[in-house]
Amino acid sequence: MKQFRLIYFIVGVLILASCSRSQKVTGENQKYEANWESLKQHKAAPEWFADAKLGMYFHWGPYSVPAYGSAWYPANMYVKGSDVNKFHEKNFGPIEEFGYEDFIPMFTAEHFDPEEWADLFQMTGAKFAGPVAEHHDGFAMWDSEVNPWNAADMGPKRDILGELFASLKKRNIKTLATFHHARNGQRNANNPEYWDRNGFNSHYPYNPDLPTATTDPKLRKLFGNWENIEDFNQYWLDQVEEVVDKYNPDMLWYDSWLNMIPEDKINEMLAYHFNNGLKHNKEVVVCSKHQDIPLEIGIDDLEQGGRRDIYPLPWMTDITLSNSHWMYVEGEKYKDAALVVRNMIDVWSKNGTVLLNISPRADGVINQEQRDILKDIGAWMKIYGEAVYGTRPFKIFGYGNANATDASHDGQSAKVKYTASDVRYTLAKDKKSMYVFFLGVPEAGKTIKMRAIGGFHRNLPPSPIKNIKLMGADIDIEWKLTPQTLLLTMPEVEYNPIATVLKLELE
Repeated sequence: MKQFRLIYFIVGVLILASCSRSQKVTGENQKYEANWESLKQHKAAPEWFADAKLGMYFHWGPYSVPAYGSAWYPANMYVKGSDVNKFHEKNFGPIEEFGYEDFIPMFTAEHFDPEEWADLFQMTGAKFAGPVAEHHDGFAMWDSEVNPWNAADMGPKRDILGELFASLKKRNIKTLATFHHARNGQRNANNPEYWDRNGFNSHYPYNPDLPTATTDPKLRKLFGNWENIEDFNQYWLDQVEEVVDKYNPDMLWYDSWLNMIPEDKINEMLAYHFNNGLKHNKEVVVCSKHQDIPLEIGIDDLEQGGRRDIYPLPWMTDITLSNSHWMYVEGEKYKDAALVVRNMIDVWSKNGTVLLNISPRADGVINQEQRDILKDIGAWMKIYGEAVYGTRPFKIFGYGNANATDASHDGQSAKVKYTASDVRYTLAKDKKSMYVFFLGVPEAGKTIKMRAIGGFHRNLPPSPIKNIKLMGADIDIEWKLTPQTLLLTMPEVEYNPIATVLKLELE
């Protein structure tokens, strides 16, 4: 409890500071400067972002070709004796003869259809979407003049990011470019104690005997093996600014290791992105993990996890549709739609937004198993979207007895097995409606005591209840508010197998 109070105090100070400072930088003659004082004039979460609730992206690149291990295959193949190294040398040959760069011609993407992918994201209910623009591997998914290792010049020979952004914009879906390349920079060439698998601050293991230590003028850029890290840091920035200039993204999102980039480069990046928003008269967003960008400026993202209580500021979690992997892996198992949606409802009830990852094959096929799950998610969102989009958290997120274990990375697990005994709430922005989610199938005919928001002294809705309806069926619910509780009698109907939602119409 003391921890929550401390968090609320800190966030409260941030909110007050935000309110007390001048309005965000606007106007033709104004711009952001690359310093914290100026950058803090940027509003971290514009209204459209707080309303959006669901975005989608995908891990896809040359690392998808072997379809083995993880998106860290490019690094792990160079770790002698590792499982991935053994797989690689068995199936493709010695790393000295078949390096990571040799996968690029095999990354063909012939089935990539940006219009159809944008339709899929829209059908699922995503309000923003985009690709992993560049993962740790150093391969750019846009038509780059900065990075010679890019999808337009080799591999698919298509501008993946640019084509998809064009299709998303046609559908009024906000655009997202995610960057993971801070980890690409080689920082261990002069630190023998961190050679091989010991250098966790750089993606590719370094050893003078490894191909990753190449001094070839072009190939060394793929491996982040610049003559000095200062040159890499400028290369990192130049690539982001190129994407901002050419594609005008609504959102930039950063993976871990952003803290490895010097503060002055991060500030330059932020000012460039924010000023581009001013230039195009739109509110742009930046996201990072571990609060690498201050909360006054950017959205905090928790990887594969959620919060245990309502957070006063809008936040995000990135989760993947597969059980554990981000990229396509042969034989991968996937979560079912019920597990995904119920955990997303928990996030939304706590002021969060979900960034959902899918995993295309190297040839651009999104397999039927993932498509079927997305179809089920989209069907649920179509019925109950009113209870999700544009809502805000209630005074309490809900209640229940599901066992929420810790996530593999941040916060609580994104794979909590909820039941109808777990209840969550959201509130319409105008406070004329409140929504009650049962994270499972409630028992027909059962009278439920909802003491958490009932009685005359608990967390009552913001105004008296006029009526309660079962969403998706337009059936009135029999209810009674007593001094002790709120009584709900569930009608004898067939309930949605994913989650049931009641709408409380308020005076």
